[in-house]
Amino acid sequence: MSEEATGLAIQEKDGSLTFPVRVVPRAKKNEIVGVEGGALRVRITAPPIRGKANEALVEFLAQALGVRKRQVEIVRGQRVRNKTIRVRGLSEKEARKRFGNFTTS
Repeated sequence: MSEEATGLAIQEKDGSLTFPVRVVPRAKKNEIVGVEGGALRVRITAPPIRGKANEALVEFLAQALGVRKRQVEIVRGQRVRNKTIRVRGLSEKEARKRFGNFTTS
C-alpha cells in the first residue's frame, strides 16, 4: 500500500465510506494523481458543465474501486472542485488497497 493512499482521510460508518476528493476537470485523461491534504486528487477529462464532470467522476471512481456506479455518490460539493464522496458496500481496508494501486508511482 502506498503512503499516499494511507494519507487519504477515509471515514467508515454504517457500511459506507466517505472521503474528500479534489477534482481537476478538462484533463488529458481520467486518472488518480495522488493524495493532497487528505483528499484524493483526481483528473477528469469531462468539462464542469451541466454535471458532466460529476458524472464522469462517479463513473471513474466506481471503475477504480470495482463497484457499481449506483454505489458511488457525491454527497457534498456538486458545483465545486472539492467534493465529499460516499461509497456503499466497500470496507476502508479494501478501498485503501484499491486506491493504492493507482497512487503508487
